[in-house]
Amino acid sequence: MSHSERSPTASPFAADYLQAVITLIQRVHDEQLPQLQDAAVRIADSLAAGGLLHVFGSGHSQLLAAELFYRAGGLVPVNAILDLPLSVMVAARRSTWLERVPGYAGQLLQDEPVRAGDVVIVISNSGRNAVPIEMALGARERGATVIALTSVRFSQTVASRHASGQRLLDVADVVFDNYGADGDALITIPGCPTPVSASSTVVGSALLQALATATIAELAARGSTPPVWQSANGNAGDTENAAHIEALRGRIRRL
Repeated sequence: MSHSERSPTASPFAADYLQAVITLIQRVHDEQLPQLQDAAVRIADSLAAGGLLHVFGSGHSQLLAAELFYRAGGLVPVNAILDLPLSVMVAARRSTWLERVPGYAGQLLQDEPVRAGDVVIVISNSGRNAVPIEMALGARERGATVIALTSVRFSQTVASRHASGQRLLDVADVVFDNYGADGDALITIPGCPTPVSASSTVVGSALLQALATATIAELAARGSTPPVWQSANGNAGDTENAAHIEALRGRIRRL
């Protein structure tokens, strides 16, 4: 019998991973709804006053910054700070080095419209590298509120790579925990020398989408019409979205 003719058998390790992720998201539900509401009120206050929500991450955390940006069903006034050299799309190993370079975040902020009253979400699983820490510090210096998304336990087991000795969770106004394992890999498989299968992206995405939902609900409860992107593939998407783009012209350069 060829490999293609064999009956598929469910992998217990795949099931273990899915169950582990479900457990982590359940913990977010059980333990972080108060933080979610607190952050949603802060963001709603900012947007109602004409501010922006900024989102930043480096490496694979940049995927989560993109998750909230220009997304069907998502908030419109979101500026994702997406720096290509810090992503894995140009040179992955270089991005690992670059997120440790002091001063790089300050250079990025020079080109971003972060101002007093805005909210900035900074995402870093370890929370130890210079760039996310300096992004948070720079945003706070500008008068913005900083929300961190990190693995609290993992971050507390590693030394900061910032000159101040602080980690991302030490310099944020609100901290969300993705409950990630040390090194971000959840599953141990016999015969494989290292744990496998990261959780930070899937849990972080669920948490950020929950935050967006709570923020939209908060805006609606105040009697305003929340600015929400429609799918560009729906019948009315292009028309509705064009009005949002025009309203933000000159404020979010990546639109």
